[in-house]
Amino acid sequence: MSSALGIAAVTAVLKDLLINGLIDRDLTASIGDVSVTALPPDRITTGTDEASQLNLFLYNVTPNAGWRNADLPSRNGRGERTANPALALDLNYLLTAYGAHEFHTEILLGYAMQLLHESPVLARAAIRTALSPTPVTGGGGLPPTLQALATSELADQIEQIKIAHRPMTMDELSKLWTMFGAKYRPSACYAVSVVLIESVAPKRSPLPVLTRGLNDVGVVVQPNLLSPFPTLFAATFENEQTAARLNEIVTLDGTSLDGEAGDSVVILLNHRLFNAPVTVNPLAGATDTRVPFRIPNNAADFPAGVYAASVGFVNAGNLYRTTNAFGLALAPNNPGLPASPLARDGNGNLNVTVTCAPEVWRGQRASLLLGDREANAAAFNAAKTNTLNFSFPGIPPGDYFVRLRVDGVESILIDRTVTPPAFDNAQRVTIV
Repeated sequence: MSSALGIAAVTAVLKDLLINGLIDRDLTASIGDVSVTALPPDRITTGTDEASQLNLFLYNVTPNAGWRNADLPSRNGRGERTANPALALDLNYLLTAYGAHEFHTEILLGYAMQLLHESPVLARAAIRTALSPTPVTGGGGLPPTLQALATSELADQIEQIKIAHRPMTMDELSKLWTMFGAKYRPSACYAVSVVLIESVAPKRSPLPVLTRGLNDVGVVVQPNLLSPFPTLFAATFENEQTAARLNEIVTLDGTSLDGEAGDSVVILLNHRLFNAPVTVNPLAGATDTRVPFRIPNNAADFPAGVYAASVGFVNAGNLYRTTNAFGLALAPNNPGLPASPLARDGNGNLNVTVTCAPEVWRGQRASLLLGDREANAAAFNAAKTNTLNFSFPGIPPGDYFVRLRVDGVESILIDRTVTPPAFDNAQRVTIV
């Protein structure tokens, strides 16, 4: 990468290229002495005293679109410098020919454009020669400015300097010369790309990489857009239900669910009332895309509600990786009701006691729905209970479908084993 002197170094190299080209073509024999400058156009002497001259003026500097986002972020989360991203620039030059005599400007401009056309890339050797010329014998050292440009390291940057003619309309040229405040002369525009300026500020550098992946096998690729990491996509339940119940099978769908060689796969079930996830073993037939398991038939230790299910991978007795967590609803079993019909008291109120599985834990919210009427469970003091009491004031007599709701998950009322689906008549009671 070049230093901050790279812009001036490019101008110096282009100027040297034009000077050497004009000398090689011996223009002094036809039009006299010719000078090459790099000045603003308004500082060039024009009129009757106008000399034969080529002027190269840097009129615009723009970011290079191909390099501007090539580097990684320069600072980490603590604000420490981790890299020195290169400042990638495109330089836009205006090449102008001056002359007091007829045809001189056209001759100069023609030779100059031919030189730049024949040198679309600035060779590294040419850059070094232009920036480190041999001092004239007996003339002392190089000028201080040229000595400074010799340290720009322009020849050592990774990208070569390329020159391309940039055609401009008369309207664009008119605006340029109006901005310069100078008299127009025959001109041509050139885009020079790319100058890479890099800071030398100290930065934090990580240690080199020892291995690339497991056993140094390199980058692992796959011919699809799926995640390369073990990932869950969905959970499916028996009979296309929307929730699982105790002792039912749940299938987790995803990708890369078989782990690495030597891994054993487990299911992790976490509930808001658990101190730590509960481990469940998968059923036979698990693949890399599907892992079935059975909800334990343990009414005391698996409360109804929403669980976070994930697949874990155990190696040498250690759980070293898990997939993302996927929501899984565990519904209560059908509530156990007294024999139908249920009788109201003399005021038309219904007090009913139901049994439930799984047991309801203290801190869970439970309610019973009769049709569209809902009643919250009466408070209880035990840590867990399988018996809940409900009161329905002023409920009319009739037939009602029953649902038990625990932490927002209802017992499954719809029977999807028949076509079309129907309400389960086993969960229907009569109130008299």
